[in-house]
Amino acid sequence: MERKILLICAGGMSTGILMKKMEKYAAEQGITLQIEAVGMSAYEDVCKSYDVILLGPQVAYKKAEIEQVSQMPLAVIAAYDYAVGNVANIMKQVEAIYPKTQ
Repeated sequence: MERKILLICAGGMSTGILMKKMEKYAAEQGITLQIEAVGMSAYEDVCKSYDVILLGPQVAYKKAEIEQVSQMPLAVIAAYDYAVGNVANIMKQVEAIYPKTQ
């Protein structure tokens, strides 16, 4: 299974840490993962290369705007899961919004 996920936070730093944890988890689970962490100012340039967008809790207030601009499946990572890096729960969020294929 392949997953293409774009992580967005205020500056891209905290999601960068989470991205590394997600890469490790995906490798352990046999998931092919293409993932990138970017700040709010950079997402428009790269979002179309991904299938879903996850927002850090600190930019949850931008959800409607990002949905409108990107027209992509999107979720806000639960604050606790984000804070502790609970990748198993975060990947459940990904699966819930991931586009279903025929």
